[in-house]
Amino acid sequence: MIKLNILFYRCISLLFVFFVQLSEAAEYKFHGIVDLRASSADSLDNGYVAGGQGKFGVSDGQQLHVAQAGMDISAQWDNGFSVHGVLNSYLDQEDSAAGITEAYVKYRSIPNELGYRFQVKSGIFYPEISLENNAFAWASKESLNSSTLNTWIGEEIRVLGSELKITRLGRINNDAYDLSFSATAFVSNDPSGALLAWHGWTMSSRQTLWGEARAFPWLPAQAEGEELSAQADKSEPFLEIDDDIGYHLRGEWSLHNKIELSAGYYNNKATPYDVTNGQYGWRTRFYHLGMSWNASRNVSVIAQYLSGDTLMQSSPGIDVVNNKYSNAFVAITYKWQDFPWGDKSRNRKHKSTVRLEDFSVTDNDDTWGDNNYEKGQAFTLNHTYRFSSHWFISAEFNYIDSQRPARIYSDNSTDIVEKQIQLSARYFF
Repeated sequence: MIKLNILFYRCISLLFVFFVQLSEAAEYKFHGIVDLRASSADSLDNGYVAGGQGKFGVSDGQQLHVAQAGMDISAQWDNGFSVHGVLNSYLDQEDSAAGITEAYVKYRSIPNELGYRFQVKSGIFYPEISLENNAFAWASKESLNSSTLNTWIGEEIRVLGSELKITRLGRINNDAYDLSFSATAFVSNDPSGALLAWHGWTMSSRQTLWGEARAFPWLPAQAEGEELSAQADKSEPFLEIDDDIGYHLRGEWSLHNKIELSAGYYNNKATPYDVTNGQYGWRTRFYHLGMSWNASRNVSVIAQYLSGDTLMQSSPGIDVVNNKYSNAFVAITYKWQDFPWGDKSRNRKHKSTVRLEDFSVTDNDDTWGDNNYEKGQAFTLNHTYRFSSHWFISAEFNYIDSQRPARIYSDNSTDIVEKQIQLSARYFF
């Protein structure tokens, strides 16, 4: 049987060839970000990107690095069709890499007489979950590091599939609000959940590149003869293992320029006992809730909640990893308008963000040498100054207090407080 992901790749390739042939009629756009950063982390010796137990993307100590160099490339036609590609690269002491994070084609109709607009998207893309990664190349405007919730989305949740979105526009129906619903069918995300189990909840601005393998800490359960001895030492989250089709559903209610409420459900439909070259299927499911609120001219609020479970089994159907997990955060951003000193027109270029987070993983299996239990809280304080139309200068403090018994496997304390200070010059173009 031909693999479903191969069929998807062929369809996307044909669509790209079609649009290339029409390139003379296209409008091209190039946008992106370069994030130059100095970091000082009080953490464990190795951060999670390097396969360690640290919660941050960077390891203990100081370093200068390119936290992100990303580019959004698009070609658009007057008939509503467009092609999009997103490239990202990272240059640091952890695991430098460059590659594709998204690549898709999209059709967006004009509204009909009843006020309905249709959109179809096919290719490699993020399901519509994050409310804070709202800048070019999936960066965040309000903070340097994403929340732990959306750091996980950036690390493990990416799909190869098609999304249908229907929006009812309120302005055509004399309503103050819009309604939308989307449904996505996808493949190539079967191992998602493995890194959440073995890293726990983490915090950075790093995104996993399409096709990239990510290391996780060594576990006693990986020793010869133990339950995880057949597991590869790196996880490849964007694989299709069982040819089953997963899905993501999402609905949104939006009061124009004021508040947006959303809810969604993700299910990768992976077979939890299938394994290919050391990569297991993980049946990962979760629902998510979100709110974005412009409380005033100066104050905006973003809140998200995610809760779900993931399951991986041995071939006889015995649970090897059976976890439930949850995560919630609220972020408040204040745009400074009235400093009592200086040029007030320049004061409007300042904004501060405070983010509070709570996260947990509950381990419901009895596998020896693989304790995935975790509980913790995180705090982020960011101040950003818009130096010019393209340059943004930011200072950020991150604080994570977590309890994770698996740290004893590498002779670390179960309870650890990790802190990080970052200074960044970001150029958006």
